Amino acid sequence: MQAPQLNVLVIGYVWPEPKSSAAGSHMLSLLRLFKRQGWQVTFASPAQVTEHMTDLAEEGVDRLPITLNDSSFDQSISALQPDVVMFDRFMMEEQFGWRVEKNCPDALRILDTEDLQCLRNARHHAVKQAREMQLSDLYSDLAKREIAAIYRSDLSLIISSYEIELLQTQFKVPSPQIYHLPFMLNLTQCPKHLARYEDRQHMMMIGNFRHAPNWDAVLQMQTLWPEIRKRLKERGHPSIELHIYGSYPPPKATALNNPKTGFLIKGWADDAYAVMQSARLCLAPLRFGAGIKGKLLDAMVCGTPSITTPIGAEGMTKGEDWPGIIADRDDAFIDACVELYTDPIAWQQKQQAAQPILSTYYDGDQSGPQLIQQIITLRHDLPSHRLHNFTGAMLNHHSMKSTQYMSQWIEAKNKHLAD
Repeated sequence: MQAPQLNVLVIGYVWPEPKSSAAGSHMLSLLRLFKRQGWQVTFASPAQVTEHMTDLAEEGVDRLPITLNDSSFDQSISALQPDVVMFDRFMMEEQFGWRVEKNCPDALRILDTEDLQCLRNARHHAVKQAREMQLSDLYSDLAKREIAAIYRSDLSLIISSYEIELLQTQFKVPSPQIYHLPFMLNLTQCPKHLARYEDRQHMMMIGNFRHAPNWDAVLQMQTLWPEIRKRLKERGHPSIELHIYGSYPPPKATALNNPKTGFLIKGWADDAYAVMQSARLCLAPLRFGAGIKGKLLDAMVCGTPSITTPIGAEGMTKGEDWPGIIADRDDAFIDACVELYTDPIAWQQKQQAAQPILSTYYDGDQSGPQLIQQIITLRHDLPSHRLHNFTGAMLNHHSMKSTQYMSQWIEAKNKHLAD
């Protein structure tokens, strides 16, 4: 089936920042995929512009600032008349979904979840109470909102294979409503010559400090680092350091910087691949989270073995040898850091384990065209597809009406205050 020329509107929770987060990088890969089809692409967002946002004009993407709870969006989308509308995270579907359905009922509605926020929230709640996650944690009000948005959408993009299974088994979402789309890499642009064990030193972490799992991981490393450093000193590495990179470091993070102990808060990294390739190990002691982890994918690309947790590695492979070590306890994490840092043969084996995973699961030249074909097929058969999603239609009828009335009430109130 030949690809038609489509008009795509993406409604973003924030403006894309590909150097700040994996979510920003994933969004940019989607925008570029749509542009490669020759499609007209507009990115709209109610968020404030930021210094790190990508230059959409350079990507050939139109930028459209929009306002929450304001009928000006109706005018904009009516003029645009998109064939496809993609919501960046479920909150944007909640805010604008009913307006899209009202003004462009025939537009294909796609939800890009990035990760399941209800899963991340449930795990965070359990960690704060120092216990295992329970089903009652997962079945939260946040889950009711997020799963409802998935049902209301024609298609939801799910980044993790674990989350695909969770949606089908726990929330009974029909398989035609969800689509597994991991990160899409351009493998031809990945580093060809990987730095060797002998040419690397120190350990590193990276991640947006505003993301709660990343900040928690930094605090975890603060407790684990003294023992790691002590044992590595005993093995002849007296100047070992941990370099912690990430966007938007708050004062509470920079206050942890301690050159005496080698615990260094480096902050923003202009080139994540460069700092990743200079390190011997990438550490990610994640205690909660969801989706798949861009930092660990970057580590594979750079040939940097990683030490992480089962939650860190979740959904990234299907049982292949991990290009590093997965540790499920603090003592095991410490052991893994020390052993892999000091064993060049094991280190090289772990470095070589990354390439098969990248080519099997993260080749954008394969996954990108498959997604485009799915979009074209769905648009061609949209009435039948929606006919088989009665739950979504029911939720659209009831819950979206309440959202519509609330939004209209807020808009009327704001106009009254302005007068």
